[in-house]
Amino acid sequence: MTDRLVIVGAGQAAFALAARLRALKDERPIVIVGDEPVPPYQRPPLSKKYLLGEMSFERLTYRPDAWYGENGVELRLSTRAVGIERAGKRLILEQAGEGHDAVSGGKAPEGGSSLDYGTLVLATGATPRRLPAVIGGDLQGVFEVRNKADADRLAVEMQPGRRLLVVGGGYIGLEAAAVARKLGLDVVLIEAAERILRRVAAPETADAMRAIHEAHGVSILESTGLVRLIGERGRVVAAELSDGTRVDADFVVVGIGVDANDALAREAGLEAGGGIVVDAFGRTSDPHIYAAGDCAVFPFHGQATRLESVQNAVDQAEAIAAVLAGEPKPYVPQPWFWSDQYDVKLQIAGYNAGYSETLVRPGARAGSLSVWYFRAGALIAVDAINDAKAYVAGKKMMESGITPPKEALTDPAFDLKQLLG
Repeated sequence: MTDRLVIVGAGQAAFALAARLRALKDERPIVIVGDEPVPPYQRPPLSKKYLLGEMSFERLTYRPDAWYGENGVELRLSTRAVGIERAGKRLILEQAGEGHDAVSGGKAPEGGSSLDYGTLVLATGATPRRLPAVIGGDLQGVFEVRNKADADRLAVEMQPGRRLLVVGGGYIGLEAAAVARKLGLDVVLIEAAERILRRVAAPETADAMRAIHEAHGVSILESTGLVRLIGERGRVVAAELSDGTRVDADFVVVGIGVDANDALAREAGLEAGGGIVVDAFGRTSDPHIYAAGDCAVFPFHGQATRLESVQNAVDQAEAIAAVLAGEPKPYVPQPWFWSDQYDVKLQIAGYNAGYSETLVRPGARAGSLSVWYFRAGALIAVDAINDAKAYVAGKKMMESGITPPKEALTDPAFDLKQLLG
């Protein structure tokens, strides 16, 4: 039986797992299977610095190509996993496009249609939701952004003076709006809920971010849904909104959430529900198969949780690496997240699900503030807008189990470091 580790997916979690195993001196063969023709790379900058032309693709890759060969990590690029034969511990593959034979760091498995594994890790990520075709989602000029090819196609559209419609007022939509405004486009953003960031942030954070976007010239329409996109000769030219108005648009960016890529797991009979279900050690219902990153649902504070963040992808993958290397510890996340919009950095520590109270702390400089979340009196999360000190202090408090006195938080003159000992 092979001791080969096969990782399906070539994103953040996949690279972190392989790199951590090598750092732990684990020498088993590793194969990373990815459906893109390029080596693993950072995805968050795609819709920001890469799209703005401020960061080359070479700077997005985690390591030079030579690293994989030097560390005995084989890349199977432009290759899609289409089935798992659990009884025989075999992964079924098919060509995903050009670059099928692109391999770095070793010889491709014979045949190219299947791959035996000793351990399989599913790091398949998530896919952006598309607008239904019946309302124009299949028109030319309608974009979701998840990979390099998406960003490259969108970059062609991002020309000064053009009109962009953003559908969805979450972080993806807001970041797209910020990039477009920086490039000189006219931007309208619509959000069907009563406010932007409805699912992920408190009203106070939403209010601050709305004001920033409006100050930069973005027209934000809340409680406004999309009825349909209007096309001419197969390309989007406008949108009909739920309030009866029409918005002209040269192209559209859709940011309405993502769905976990769990079909491969479900078809193999693994437990799944809104993602691939794993335990605190990353194990699926098959002891030889693990899952990590955006595709994985794991226990967190007594709830089945799926986190979409760089932190989770890296930390969960490294926890699985420790299990495979014989140093098992349960994965207990300390979530953090960030979003860059214009010259604003929004940093988030903790996980605000189920919060019952918030407090706003003014920052030390104009335009900075932090929003502190509590559940049952305990601090569970902090949103810091251009306030790195509040972010760092809040993150350390949560890691240490400290809940600060609320009177200290509301006093901008109080030094939060005093609470950290």
